[in-house]
Amino acid sequence: MQWGLVIAVLLTVPQLSLAATTVEINRDVDIALNKLYQTTPAARKMANIAKGILVFPSIIKGGFIIGGQYGEGALRVGSKTSGYYRTVAASYGLQAGAQSFGYALFFLTDADLRYLKSSAGWEIGIGPTIVVVDEGIARSLSTTTAKSGVYAFFFNQKGLMAGLGIQGSKITQIYPDN
Repeated sequence: MQWGLVIAVLLTVPQLSLAATTVEINRDVDIALNKLYQTTPAARKMANIAKGILVFPSIIKGGFIIGGQYGEGALRVGSKTSGYYRTVAASYGLQAGAQSFGYALFFLTDADLRYLKSSAGWEIGIGPTIVVVDEGIARSLSTTTAKSGVYAFFFNQKGLMAGLGIQGSKITQIYPDN
C-alpha cells in the first residue's frame, strides 16, 4: 500500500470544526461564479432563467478504494444568498487520488428549488432530474434547449483522481455562523 497517498488523502479531508463563515462562503461563491461565467458562457445564459443556483466553490475529494468528499456553498436566488449548504459524499470502488473542484447546480423550476429547500437532505440521484453539463453539451445548450430539472456545471478542477465506483452524496442546509 502506498502510505504517502493515504497520508495525502487524510491531510486533504477538511475538519468539520473549521467550517467557513457566511462571509467567507459568499466571497468564495462570488469568485467561483465569476470564473464559471468566464469559462462557460452557457452557464451565464442559464443563470438568466434559473430560479436558483447552488454553488459549491471548492469540494475536496480523495480516496484509495474507499473515498470521500466535502464542500460548503450557498444557494443564490436572484442575486441574494438564501441559504448555506454542505455536500458530503462517500464512494467505494477502483479509485485513487485527491482533487478539488467546484460545481454549481442550476434549478430551472420552482418545484425543483422547493424540493431542495424542503427536503431534510437532498441526495443526488433521488429527487429532481440532474443533467451534467460537459463541454460538448455546453456548446449547444441555450435557454430554449434547457428543459426542466437541475443542470450541473463542474469547474476549477485541480489534482489527480481516477476511479470507477459507486458514490452516494447528500446535500444538507447548514447555519455557519451559529
